[in-house]
Amino acid sequence: MGSCCSSCMFCGQNSDEGQLDFCQARGNVHFINTMDGWEAKLSEAIKDDTLVVANFSASWCNPCISIAPAYSELAAKYPSILFLTLDVDDLAELSTSWDIKATPTFVFLKDGRQVDKLVGGNKPELQKKAAAVAQLATKSRN
Repeated sequence: MGSCCSSCMFCGQNSDEGQLDFCQARGNVHFINTMDGWEAKLSEAIKDDTLVVANFSASWCNPCISIAPAYSELAAKYPSILFLTLDVDDLAELSTSWDIKATPTFVFLKDGRQVDKLVGGNKPELQKKAAAVAQLATKSRN
């Protein structure tokens, strides 16, 4: 569907195998490229009472590439939250079911349900929403 960029959005390295696949598990950011992978991670998060941030992105999307380092920083800052990245081209049906109309779109989930959403690569707003979700995680554990 979409064409790949010349380097991975997470680490900047080149790969002939598909840029996103190359760095699918970088720290606390997990790349999901199948429905089975999505369902497994979501089920695991629900079972473990873990909040999820799902980044619906595309390898050809410049704002997605630009926001990726900030997303990785947030994943490192909030290790109790599960950070997922999904390629809208690989998972078009899933993206449609979550009403994804632009990339990047960040969906914040608790118990498999959306609690917040951010459309676009606005770094300060992403940081703010991630902090709010992290606070929600802290409250639910107390």
